[in-house]
Amino acid sequence: MATQRLSADAAGLAEAGALLRAGKLVAIPTETVYGLGADAGDPKAVAAIYAAKERPRFNPLIAHLPDLAAARREGEFGADALALAQAFWPGPLTLVVPAASGGRVCDLARAGLPSVALRVPGSPLARAVLAAAGCPVAAPSANRSGRVSPTEADHVLGDLDGRIAAILDGGACPVGVESTIVACLDGPPVLLRPGGVPRASIEAVLGRPLALPSVPAGSAPVSPGLLASHYAPRAAMRLDATEILSGEAALLFGSAAPAGLDRALLSLNLSPAGDLAEAASHLFGYLRRLDAAGPAVIAVAPIPADGLGEAIRDRLGRAAAPR
Repeated sequence: MATQRLSADAAGLAEAGALLRAGKLVAIPTETVYGLGADAGDPKAVAAIYAAKERPRFNPLIAHLPDLAAARREGEFGADALALAQAFWPGPLTLVVPAASGGRVCDLARAGLPSVALRVPGSPLARAVLAAAGCPVAAPSANRSGRVSPTEADHVLGDLDGRIAAILDGGACPVGVESTIVACLDGPPVLLRPGGVPRASIEAVLGRPLALPSVPAGSAPVSPGLLASHYAPRAAMRLDATEILSGEAALLFGSAAPAGLDRALLSLNLSPAGDLAEAASHLFGYLRRLDAAGPAVIAVAPIPADGLGEAIRDRLGRAAAPR
């Protein structure tokens, strides 16, 4: 089928909402990355997401809602979850909470789990689509599973043209890395995935440190983004590189040039000024451009782990994992 490219205007929003209500797949821009949206209450539509992405079925999906009131109809919010939602929604935070009785997010979207992953996106355009759809929208990143996440409409079409009904073109995503995921289930809140909201900001609201996940070997992940190899380009990745070897592509950060940079097949700098927010916004787009040059290896310069650097390093570590 031909994939429509919808404009970010009233007509485009109306068409996107109508397609989602009809069980079709629509890629929508958020402040983090483009999401591949489908009615989260329609198992056939959710199955179509997995098929389009070629995604492992044991990895659950995030359901996106237009506001906190709609999210509370899908999940049970304890004191910690409610405090985080009120502090960071709309925004790049996903909360994993117990699924509410009578919630609309289907079992397939939850991967059979008694919990549900919920987010109210910060993008007004995304929330307008959700309001037009009138349903919870499951929306993992709009790329084939394991590929680099898309931050522009053209990235989506590069992976999914002909596989989905439409893409709403909202320009480049400003944050550029996925949402932080925090589980508020039994016990203290757990950081499942670093992302667009830094750990320190979350801990300031909670008044205590986040716990780290303890996942038994071989068990299915309880949220998106927990597969060991994820966000992977075709090239191998070499992290914390201080020297560029002949024929490698180079992903740089900051003003310092690594040794051997003149040997690079292609080099791109996430942020010459060392700005982690700028680096996050460029991360996936630059990985795609470097990978398209066809190197066997992408060498990545050291990136600090504070603030958004933790999320950036997490993505790069997943991209470098054996696959």
